[in-house]
Amino acid sequence: MALTAPLDPIDRIILAELQDEGRITNVELARRAGLTAPPCLRRVRALEENGVIDGYHARLNAASLGYGIMVFALVSLKSQAEDDLRAFETHVASLPDVRECHMLNGEIDFILKIVAHDLQSFQAFLTSKLTTAPNVASVKTSLTIRTSKDLPGVPVDNE
Repeated sequence: MALTAPLDPIDRIILAELQDEGRITNVELARRAGLTAPPCLRRVRALEENGVIDGYHARLNAASLGYGIMVFALVSLKSQAEDDLRAFETHVASLPDVRECHMLNGEIDFILKIVAHDLQSFQAFLTSKLTTAPNVASVKTSLTIRTSKDLPGVPVDNE
């Protein structure tokens, strides 16, 4: 369901606070938004029901779980027919090491964000799961050296 009414400044405060701190209590969220707890909870539920809030998750530390590298892969397909695109997307959806998959406009068809334990495990993933995927023509990869910005979500405008 899509949002039908524009967001007011209080909704925007609620969204910004939840995006920054998803485990905030409703009482603290209400305080920051200048509300009491019951109307704040009603607003949060309405934002969830209208699809503005898509879900909640814990942000995990990849290195602490043994994922030492992150790679971006640029994938070109042999065919861009809808069935071929969907077959590739279905294959990628089954690969837990692929954390993001975005279809692109232009020369490259998809960009993937991939995590791996180490270079050897990434190499095995690349040769056994990605380059052998349906309809893949080429894969160009770049190993990340450093991440200087990694913000989840989207900016919440103060309009």
